[in-house]
Amino acid sequence: MNASRARVTPASAKAGASSPSRIAVIGAGIAGIACARTLMQAGHDVHVYERLTQAGGRMRSVNGPYGSFDIGAQYFTVRDPRFQQALDTVPQSLRSWSLNSIQTRNAQGRKTSDPSTQRETHWVGMPDMQALPLAWAAPLWESGRLHLGQSVRAINHHIVGGSSHNSHQWTLMLDTEDHGAQTASGFDTVILALPAPLALQLLQTAPQGMELAKTLSSVEMAPCWAMTLSYPMAAQAGLTTLGPQWNAARTTHDRIAWVARESSKPGRAQTERWTVHANPLWSNEHRNDDPTRVLPKLQKAFGEITGIRVAPRHASVYLWQHAQTLAPLGQPFVHERSSGLGLCGDWCIGRRVEDAFVSGLEMALAIA
Repeated sequence: MNASRARVTPASAKAGASSPSRIAVIGAGIAGIACARTLMQAGHDVHVYERLTQAGGRMRSVNGPYGSFDIGAQYFTVRDPRFQQALDTVPQSLRSWSLNSIQTRNAQGRKTSDPSTQRETHWVGMPDMQALPLAWAAPLWESGRLHLGQSVRAINHHIVGGSSHNSHQWTLMLDTEDHGAQTASGFDTVILALPAPLALQLLQTAPQGMELAKTLSSVEMAPCWAMTLSYPMAAQAGLTTLGPQWNAARTTHDRIAWVARESSKPGRAQTERWTVHANPLWSNEHRNDDPTRVLPKLQKAFGEITGIRVAPRHASVYLWQHAQTLAPLGQPFVHERSSGLGLCGDWCIGRRVEDAFVSGLEMALAIA
């Protein structure tokens, strides 16, 4: 993991807990990292478990033969001063993307409206979106507290001692890439920084989690098919770009919700590349389709929107099973002190990158 040291917790957060706890955070997206960093700085013994081999969650980036793609979050904005304070600690990991507003285009690519009544700065990670969570996760990694490639399949609760204080502990049942089935035990608190459907699955593995699971009944999340397209022949033909003069747009097409010229983002390779997100309804209808069926359908729709009908040199699709919050929980986090269980994530309050950060931060501050 290549990341620089950075401080996440704002100065207003309290440091030095009076009674340090051993805490497991499951999920290394923005919410999990913000939560774990804040708790670690407050003096707790925190360990983060992530099933993938990289931190970042939906701020994931992938490398293709002609450059990188931000296949999850495309950009982020800043409204909460605590988020701004955290971003100020890693100025080398972000740049502004020159979009005064996000346009809306119809199925034929024609502009239909400019919905941005508030023109916010759009930020992206440098050299890709994943750089920001990697920078914030660096101290966890360097101290041996970030465990990648370790999937938690169940959580078990057991009582220790007879006193009312610290009388319960948690054990995680793990499937690891390198060593198979393992356990990690002795946790006073377990925080699930996962998409709501995945958090629900884990809560159902322990009787103590069943009551907390009921709080998730109102949360709705939708999948998203993401497509990447590369056109190196544009430069070979002496063209700066292919297709439209705009770089990003939301669309009203019945298949596609978002298109962005990846090569227009600062610090990216200049080879013409596009990232495309299918809309939630279409993605849900086709969530079980084979990628070989999804790819040509999305390519056809992309051509209708952008006018780029030449075949790309390289194309791929990826399904985010739980990509977008349709109905949030309505509160920043859930913490059941009696059982030592907590829940956080963007889905608690919305769908933005900042929502994930705020949820993780407030979860940690409630404990610290």
